[in-house]
Amino acid sequence: MEYSFEIVSLLVSPAHAYFGRPKDGPAVLVQTSTPEQVEIVADKGIRGDRFFGVRAHTEAAVTFLALEAWQAAAGDVDPSVARRNVVVRGLELDPLRAHEFTINSGSGPIRFRGGRPAHPCSWMDTVAGEGVRKALIGRGGLRTQPLTSGVLHVGPAVLTADVDLDAARAADQVKRAQPLR
Repeated sequence: MEYSFEIVSLLVSPAHAYFGRPKDGPAVLVQTSTPEQVEIVADKGIRGDRFFGVRAHTEAAVTFLALEAWQAAAGDVDPSVARRNVVVRGLELDPLRAHEFTINSGSGPIRFRGGRPAHPCSWMDTVAGEGVRKALIGRGGLRTQPLTSGVLHVGPAVLTADVDLDAARAADQVKRAQPLR
């Protein structure tokens, strides 16, 4: 199945930005970049990113975040503070866990394997506002392993997968409408 969506922004960070306890504030300022395109390298991640080639992060080298989930949790706060590599609009991410999928943003297809959720850390309440961490639990993004190399661009893109994302989105809306017990 094919799904059209938009890559809203890309983020590359050469180092970690949040260390220690949030109440102590950020330890260092890390210069991140938000380029119009990034080079994805199979089994390594995004060239120039802090997780590039780090063996422990092979299965989580490229992280995705749905802009809709971010805005519901953090409002107008810049999604770059979430430190996810690829921010998308119009794409349900959670159903892609444990599935392979391909993204083509204009320079040819890149294959990924969806991994574990990218849970928000306690820093989200400090950098994005009180309650953002809790609001993002279950919607904080998706960690992925790049299986092939290529280039991702900001702008329109197409995802191909064997997962029915529309059915998953409808099921998620029903689940979210149910009162907590």
